[in-house]
Amino acid sequence: MYGMVNRSFEAMLRARHGDAAWERIKARAGVTSLGFISNEPYPDDVTYSLVGAASETLEVPAGELLEAFGEYWVLHAATETYPDLMASAGRSLPEFLGNLNNLHVRVGMLFPRLKPPRFECTEVGADSLRLHHHTQRPGLAPFVVGLVRGLGTMLGTPATVDLVTSRADGADHDVFAVRWKAR
Repeated sequence: MYGMVNRSFEAMLRARHGDAAWERIKARAGVTSLGFISNEPYPDDVTYSLVGAASETLEVPAGELLEAFGEYWVLHAATETYPDLMASAGRSLPEFLGNLNNLHVRVGMLFPRLKPPRFECTEVGADSLRLHHHTQRPGLAPFVVGLVRGLGTMLGTPATVDLVTSRADGADHDVFAVRWKAR
């Protein structure tokens, strides 16, 4: 994953748990660098190690941390760093979710070694849809839940997100039931 992911995870943890907690997490994860360079790729293992170390240090399940990070990513990291890009992806939750692949294509122009997920929206209705998440990276379903909830908040359409089909249970991709209150 690119350094911007690790930097944002660090920023969230520092803001919520303090600098000392971040230093303990970083040490437990075996990360010795002083910081992450946003536009440089890092092995996925670094990010997974940071999440695991944060979970152990803070005594919070990794899934809860990933959900919180998904919301933080949308409401702080992405919107503050790329406000125009985020604004261009859609004005409503279903429109934005339908444009996630296009958004990742645009992000890929900035980060040429990006290995983005692929999304597909099915069963789109007035107040719900199924979001299919295809990725080579395991264990990120809670992050997607947080992302979608964060997008709902950002777009003024609070959403509920439930994992209904899981890679952890042997499926080839995760599927989420996304519901919101139709306007």
